[in-house]
Amino acid sequence: MTVRKDQAQLTADEKRRFVNAVLALKRDGRYDSFVSTHNEFIMNDTDNGDRVGHRSPSFLPWHRQFLIQFEQALQSVDPSVTLPYWDWTTDRTPAASLWAPDFLGGTGRSRDGQVTEGPFAAVTNIWRINIRVDDRDFLRRSLGANGYQLPTRAEVDSVLAMPTYDAPPWNSASDGFRNHLEGWRGVNLHNRVHVWVGGHMATGASPNDPAFWLHHAYVDKLWTQWQNRHPNSPYLPVSGTPDVVDLHDTMRPWGDVTPADMLDHRRYYTYDTAA
Repeated sequence: MTVRKDQAQLTADEKRRFVNAVLALKRDGRYDSFVSTHNEFIMNDTDNGDRVGHRSPSFLPWHRQFLIQFEQALQSVDPSVTLPYWDWTTDRTPAASLWAPDFLGGTGRSRDGQVTEGPFAAVTNIWRINIRVDDRDFLRRSLGANGYQLPTRAEVDSVLAMPTYDAPPWNSASDGFRNHLEGWRGVNLHNRVHVWVGGHMATGASPNDPAFWLHHAYVDKLWTQWQNRHPNSPYLPVSGTPDVVDLHDTMRPWGDVTPADMLDHRRYYTYDTAA
């Protein structure tokens, strides 16, 4: 069984294997296909039109499937690799272990945001940005440079306490757990982390930064915690809702995956601590 671990608990060998598998996907072109998919959906998901991956109830099941596919791609390179998660309520500074040179590398330089250390730095000549938001082909970050603070445990707990999954109008104006976790309302959890990392993480092409996967693995873990705390609170909406993915509707780009299929993560993986 695949067990996802806190990145702070990874051994040196586990870090090395994860990085090597990510680099292998980059070399064979599969990594950029994930970046393209995410960028396409985030650019096309709108509050007043069809929305699948973002600004909608299917934000969480869509990204769960997205992460499962990426994790399976990593395991096709190295079966021992699983997706680690980044608990940003604990590892809250640019000095946290995930930003070390032996893992994701640190923040970008001040003049252009270029990451200059670690396996994803431009100097390695491996991590070239091909799905671009501008003409720069190097990974960019600006950890904490915009004045934002990462979410606290108290803020997370306030969102986990919300009893309803989602509510009309089923977009970025909605009340409920999904939208407060996604970050369009309230204390802003998921979105704020993207902005805190900065650089590519603050764009639709955010998977260009491997930190994307660790961030979303933690968002997924928070969803599992919410599910366990509110076992009688179902995914909403169930049926007949225009422009969004109901419980048994298929989610693009997958023709056979519905939110209902994604409600129980234990078919695919577990977490190292109780959710």
